[in-house]
Amino acid sequence: MNKNQQRKTLLALKQTLLQAQETGDQAEQTVELDQSRVGRLSRMDAMQAQAMSKETGRRRRQKLIQIEAALRRLEGDDYGFCQDCGEEIAPARLEVDPAVLLCIDCASAREL
Repeated sequence: MNKNQQRKTLLALKQTLLQAQETGDQAEQTVELDQSRVGRLSRMDAMQAQAMSKETGRRRRQKLIQIEAALRRLEGDDYGFCQDCGEEIAPARLEVDPAVLLCIDCASAREL
């Protein structure tokens, strides 16, 4: 995959995440505690859904940061190289996650 294709892939992923963020922001809003409108179990369900939405939003924002960093690396010719060992990241790995920072060996070593 050439630089132009990589850039298009990253920008498309960024756009998808930004669109999802718009709908996710509503789900993260504070749960209303009006007992006349919602029973206790329903409030608990709503609070659990809110917590899950907040975590999803946090992960989405983190992924957006990673995509922005990948776009900067692409401009600086650092894209596609492992940040730990400096070796080239396998193209198949970049296709799965175009914002990945580490080659498979370094990523596996960090998990240990």
